[in-house]
Amino acid sequence: MASVEDVVVGNKQVLLKHFIPEGAPKETDMELVTTGTIRLRVPEGSNAVLLKNLYLSCDPYMRPRMTKHEDSSYVDDFIPGATYALYSLCKEVKLDEANIPDVKAKSKPITGFGVGKVVDSSYPDFRTGDYVWGQIGWEEYSLITKPQGLFKIHHPEIPLSYYIGILGMVGLTAYVGFYDICSPKKGERVFVSAAAGAVGQIVGQFAKQFGCYVVGSAGSEEKVNLLKTKFGFDEAFNYKKEPDLTKALKRVVFDPTNGCFIALSANEIRFTTSLFSMQGNLWFKLTRYFPEGIDIYFENVGGSMLEAVLQNMRIKGRIAACGMISQYNLEKPEGVHNLFLIVSKRIRLEGFVIFDHFGSYPEFEEKVVQLIKEEKIKYLEDIVEGLENAPAALIGLFEGRNVGKQVVVVSRE
Repeated sequence: MASVEDVVVGNKQVLLKHFIPEGAPKETDMELVTTGTIRLRVPEGSNAVLLKNLYLSCDPYMRPRMTKHEDSSYVDDFIPGATYALYSLCKEVKLDEANIPDVKAKSKPITGFGVGKVVDSSYPDFRTGDYVWGQIGWEEYSLITKPQGLFKIHHPEIPLSYYIGILGMVGLTAYVGFYDICSPKKGERVFVSAAAGAVGQIVGQFAKQFGCYVVGSAGSEEKVNLLKTKFGFDEAFNYKKEPDLTKALKRVVFDPTNGCFIALSANEIRFTTSLFSMQGNLWFKLTRYFPEGIDIYFENVGGSMLEAVLQNMRIKGRIAACGMISQYNLEKPEGVHNLFLIVSKRIRLEGFVIFDHFGSYPEFEEKVVQLIKEEKIKYLEDIVEGLENAPAALIGLFEGRNVGKQVVVVSRE
């Protein structure tokens, strides 16, 4: 019988075939490699952890990693499979790879946040059988040589997939962005773009619990309905049906307390009156959305949405810039033409990267675990089964196909 050290198993991986300089990524830009193997033991003398991967996260920040950057960013570019093929050829023909352009390292699988179970460990903080979350490979097993970046899961009674969502990077992003970056006050007016996404759905609920008026935008009627009926947003709208985002954010349709229309053009009034209905002597109230302006904007989209929001911000409003998904596939990012409003309205716009805020995680985890157990917060996942379906799941994220946090199940143990 082979010793534990001799046990070698297959290890399927998803690789990026080549860099994508512009445009939307396609499933064919990635490939499932089924020929890999891995030894189920950490190297002797190492400080490593070997994981069996259970759940993988699809996130918007992964798109920029598919493009080669000359200047370093807060997260490394992926290493495409083409680099690995060239590397292997150099080895085979015994060429000096240092003299061949772009041959710098063996290809690695796509990486992202995930949940895994410890198979073997020489790192003192983790033992065999522990569950952890952090940056892992898109593969069946990952050897983590720098396990200091992993987080032990302290509440395995909660669905483990939540640790790549509401209890992981996604939830912490919402928590830090809303409470720390935006510094909310009770009663303030909050707008969340991409509100039905993984981060947005949580931000909106934090804001409601804090006592704010909350409006979200999304890209389908299904998502708009979810925001209002499941996540408790005060209002929501489909941005794809709004020809003028600036007006959409600003106007109020009808106020039954004084019987007048507010902040609507004549054409908009004629259009909107057809939507009213009567029940007895009561008009149903229709409101759209910030006639007195926005205090807090949680930015996930960028481009024309950011431009419209700046026009509607209140003096000394705050913007937490979490992401700008509308810009990731563009060769040339869109310009925002009214940036002087940041000066004239004394707006504080702050970008943030969650890697800088992992020190807040223990406090965040205990607070949100309690909210989950008390059923005071709701969370929606869009789950795809199988590593082979991970590329399609990631592409769907940029096409708006997902409803809730996009999760890929590699193994249910």
